[in-house]
Amino acid sequence: MNSFLKLSLTKSRLPALLKISSEMNATNLLKRDVVHLNLKLSKLQALLEEKEAQLCHFSSMEGTFSSSSNLREESTHMSKDSPEVFPTVLPRVGQSEISQVVDGPENIKSQSIISKSGDDSTSLLNDHLGNGETGDPTQKGHDSSIIENSEEEDFPEVKVEHQETFLGHTSPITRCRFSVSGNNIASASLDGTVRIWTYDTSTPVSRNATIYCGTEILSLDWECKSDRLLLIGTSDGCIKAWNVDAKRVVCDLSTTEAFPSVLDIKCSPVEPIFVSAAASGGVGSNYSDNLGFASLTVWNMKTWKAMTVLPLGEDPPAITSLCFNHNGKILAASAIDGMIHMFDMSAGLQITGWPAHDSSISSIIFGPDETSLFSLGSDGKIFEWSLQNPGQILWSRDCSRFCYPLKDSKYCRHEMALDANGRRLLVTSSSVRAPIYQVQGQMSGWRTLAHGAPITAVDWHPTLPIFLTGSADNSVRVTSLSS
Repeated sequence: MNSFLKLSLTKSRLPALLKISSEMNATNLLKRDVVHLNLKLSKLQALLEEKEAQLCHFSSMEGTFSSSSNLREESTHMSKDSPEVFPTVLPRVGQSEISQVVDGPENIKSQSIISKSGDDSTSLLNDHLGNGETGDPTQKGHDSSIIENSEEEDFPEVKVEHQETFLGHTSPITRCRFSVSGNNIASASLDGTVRIWTYDTSTPVSRNATIYCGTEILSLDWECKSDRLLLIGTSDGCIKAWNVDAKRVVCDLSTTEAFPSVLDIKCSPVEPIFVSAAASGGVGSNYSDNLGFASLTVWNMKTWKAMTVLPLGEDPPAITSLCFNHNGKILAASAIDGMIHMFDMSAGLQITGWPAHDSSISSIIFGPDETSLFSLGSDGKIFEWSLQNPGQILWSRDCSRFCYPLKDSKYCRHEMALDANGRRLLVTSSSVRAPIYQVQGQMSGWRTLAHGAPITAVDWHPTLPIFLTGSADNSVRVTSLSS
């Protein structure tokens, strides 16, 4: 009798359960559709903003047509073999040269440019820029091999207090990173070397060094608790830990043979662990092509052994960028299929994820208050995502005019960096200048002083308005902004 009653009750509840399940499925489908619609809406808004800015700029340029024509004529007569020409808005007061010795087989010279922004030409240039969303390519710097994109945003140039150029590498720069204190800099190159150096003459040079890895450097990260350890990831599956005090490699790890390309490394800000993102491929002519599958490994920095492999599903697309939140409990990872994955590090499980881009994602960063996440697509689209409502776009920019494929893009890929206040977003560039966007602000942004080739790596000082730019011209520059 009891069995009969239970069976009857189960049968009576079955339609209700099926209805609930059906409604849940419909809700999930609607949520997914909303995410895609938000993405499309943001793209349309960005396109509309760009078109409106172009109209404003064309209107503002009508009164200065004759002066622009003269400048265009002058630019046309420049020889392809002529050296790099800096715009007249670059102040040239008090230029000097200094030399530093870096521990290694040779002396490394760095060139210093000290600029006091007293030139009225900067403000005059700003008056002619309108909204700064588009511009005349003839007003930009030139060099022997690079002609800037004619559709590049003609942002006003940054006001520089001090700039120093480090000339220690012999190949394009792949990564450059400030240490946790900001006193030391690590820069890596396709020449297989990592240089540790300082830009501040008041900082001891005892940690300066040259590290020879014998293969391309794909990733760099400093230990978050101190400036003592630097982690280096290479294209042949090696992860080296360099002790800057002992000046030697204290650990030489290897990923599995199936995943030789260490695309990114991130240290936890709290625990003595780091995560490596390795890929199985790496033989394509383009960075995002043929990278193969992904592997995310958590390593212990005390035992220097692998702790666990984070789950990504079967045959997951390669992971390109990693980022920890402030307490190390959440890890964000971006993939070449445009997905963002979020992991709970205490559980070692993925907690959420969403389709963020129609193309490969090159770089991700947590926002300053950690309620948002920034992502940069290989197509040049930048989105700021809400973490309270995953999939919701809070802010966006289209920097595709800066982000056409780089030469040697298999190793030099686009990335971005957020300043200490979370207000300025610096992005690498296929041009000789890099854009600096003002996040959630009214101003269009700024542009850096010109390198001699595309800008392949960027970073901000952890506390000061100072940024790094590494270039395909083999140089790294430290730029201090004037207040």
